[in-house]
Amino acid sequence: MTAQNSATPDTAIAVEDPAHRAPQERRSGRGGLGSRATGGTALAGLGVIAFSLTFPATAWGLESFGPWSFVAVRSLLAALIAGAFLLAGRVPLPARAHWAGLAVVAAGVVVGFPLLTTLALTTSTTSHAAVVVGLLPLTTAAVSALRTGARPSRRFWGAAVAGAAVVLGFTLTQSGGALSAGDGYLFGALLVCAAGYTEGGRLARTLPGWQVIGWALVLCLPLSLAGFALGLAYEPVHLGGHGVAGLLWAAAGSTFLGLYVWYRGMAEIGAPRASQLQLAQPLLTLLWSVALLGEQLSPAAPVAACAVLVCIAVTQRA
Repeated sequence: MTAQNSATPDTAIAVEDPAHRAPQERRSGRGGLGSRATGGTALAGLGVIAFSLTFPATAWGLESFGPWSFVAVRSLLAALIAGAFLLAGRVPLPARAHWAGLAVVAAGVVVGFPLLTTLALTTSTTSHAAVVVGLLPLTTAAVSALRTGARPSRRFWGAAVAGAAVVLGFTLTQSGGALSAGDGYLFGALLVCAAGYTEGGRLARTLPGWQVIGWALVLCLPLSLAGFALGLAYEPVHLGGHGVAGLLWAAAGSTFLGLYVWYRGMAEIGAPRASQLQLAQPLLTLLWSVALLGEQLSPAAPVAACAVLVCIAVTQRA
């Protein structure tokens, strides 16, 4: 993937009036709404897969780093990757009107969510932390509706609430149903991430998705450098295979690649609909937790997975 061939066009994405399209184009022909929605759903789905590995990768990273050091190094590495792509593509600075939105993205998904969830994982298991992911689609849809004025249908909201309830019930059962000391961090992460996703999806309609997260990461570079220096000065580091692998995935996979495809997909299909794909994320996280961390998975997982997939199908057609 290069900076040139991975960027979306500079024209607006997914905002053209369908009534202005030819009938055959509206029937999912080349460049039609159907093909665009399918591509957007696929991209957002890849983002969900990348995100589902974040908590297990963070758990691995905490074997080598303290929470503050891990988040700082993760953001620093991701910013260097993003900066290299921006330089290679000779991308001009965003317009002044975009910087406020980029600051919201940076605060929400580059700093806030990684830091708060990492702090939570120092006292919580990955399955318990997945609760926040179960609530994130509904929160993102609500924040998006308030921010953009979108009004999803009652059917959409009913399926979204039902899916969130299924995920919450399943993940709480997996974690024993008890609240942990990290729940305050998790609920805070929920709010800031929903705001960051919503603003990033709005910006990705006029900027290529990879540039949205790229500039947000670069914007945080001074803060990442300061956190890197302070974190390593006060927290011991014990490098190991798991720690390095977790750090690399969190930086390159979750923070840059995952957010690139996520924002690009969200620009195609809209934040409320894209957010519902994340209903599958806690279940994927639990599967990764079994495979990578050795956690035990309840036999109820297939039932919950089927229920979530039904809810996703409903929201995609609402």
